[in-house]
Amino acid sequence: MLFPTVEYALFFLLALTLAWGSLRWHALHKLLLLGLSYVFYGFWNWHFVPLLLAISLLGWVATRGIQQGVRPRLWLGIGVGGCLAVLGYYKYAAFFLQSISDLAASAGIVLRLEVDTPLLPLGISFMTFHAISLMMDALRGKLKEPVPLGDALLYVAFFPQLIAGPILRASSFLPQLRRAPDPARIDTSRALLLIVVGLFKKVVIANTLATLLVDDLFANPAAMSASQSLLGIYAYATQIYCDFSGYTDIAIGCALLLGYRFPDNFNAPYVSTSPQEFWRRWHISLSNWLRDYLYIPLGGSRAGRWRTGLNLLLTMLLGGLWHGAAWSFVAWGGWHGLMLVVHREWDRFWRTRVAPWRQSVGWRWVARLLLFHAVCLGWVFFRSGDFPSGLAVLARLGSGAWQADLPLGPLLCTLAGIGLQYVPARWTLRIQLLGIRLQPLLRGAAFASLLVLIEILGPSEPAPFIYFQF
Repeated sequence: MLFPTVEYALFFLLALTLAWGSLRWHALHKLLLLGLSYVFYGFWNWHFVPLLLAISLLGWVATRGIQQGVRPRLWLGIGVGGCLAVLGYYKYAAFFLQSISDLAASAGIVLRLEVDTPLLPLGISFMTFHAISLMMDALRGKLKEPVPLGDALLYVAFFPQLIAGPILRASSFLPQLRRAPDPARIDTSRALLLIVVGLFKKVVIANTLATLLVDDLFANPAAMSASQSLLGIYAYATQIYCDFSGYTDIAIGCALLLGYRFPDNFNAPYVSTSPQEFWRRWHISLSNWLRDYLYIPLGGSRAGRWRTGLNLLLTMLLGGLWHGAAWSFVAWGGWHGLMLVVHREWDRFWRTRVAPWRQSVGWRWVARLLLFHAVCLGWVFFRSGDFPSGLAVLARLGSGAWQADLPLGPLLCTLAGIGLQYVPARWTLRIQLLGIRLQPLLRGAAFASLLVLIEILGPSEPAPFIYFQF
């Protein structure tokens, strides 16, 4: 069930009605949300609903064992090991066995390591991360009270974030389930604005870029000129931002209308001037998850300069592997890890030498442009899925013709997607205040009109969100 569809609109209206209608009975309210979440997930494939339930139950059982204080690290090992085993089977088993077989073949050894690649359950990485967060927050004492079974199940399965995040921390979401949402505290204007902006990013910008340029470029680079290839690379950087941040906007808006708050997941990442800043702005919930549950346990920056660099590289390599079972994803993560390490060393050596220059507007724009192109280079292999295809796209920049043949629609959408990140925050606040001042009937009419406009401007066929595959 995709967000920008009539099916989801009807489902969400039903969910909204049932959730607020049951507010006086808090236990029933949460039970309805849990049932709706399983219906939402089962709409894709009912066969995987038991898997969602099993991961949630495993996380809850291990959490209760941890909270009881009897060999908590054993319970953590059982819970995390079980979750990672499920994730590894569905997402990585075939990839690693094939890689071992290929490596052996290159050495003249024939190994019969065959395994059918299973159908990848939607959102399996996100549900696994939530179960692990539940256990880790319990171990670290961030969950002060025993976690009820129903709350744990709802935390993992809550439908606005179930398929593609943002990744919620148990310690921030579970307290919201202890009491019924307060209708008087619902920021309807912000929620509706988030949904409209998210739909515009996804339906108008991301889908248009995909259908009119990006898909054709990566399917057949030889058919593109050099100028079209360069625009296509920029277009994919814009597409993946608008696609994923658009999903996040819609998820946050829907959750807010239901009375629950999600953390922000994007903050204009392409205005960043350093790799560290980029990862503080891009997929923030994943960045924080990797930092707190992987980088810091590895030692973080506490074990010296070279160990810090190794920890950064290892964290980003695993972060790349999390995105998919392919060496191109590992390389993408390694590229970002290398950028983090190199910039850290450069910053340490040159900080005092160029400090006056770094405060200038010109320096910031040079750093911004350099970083953006380095990020785009990584996106080429992220999108291609393998190295030869990525190299073929990059080769067109040197072998193709440079001419004024840029398609107008993708060009405008690319400029719009990047330009959105430079919109001052005060403008957004003013729009929210305007929405608050409108009468509910006018606010609803404006919302409906914008939805119709988005439907008119976007391509005819809805496309799955990119991060569904992760």
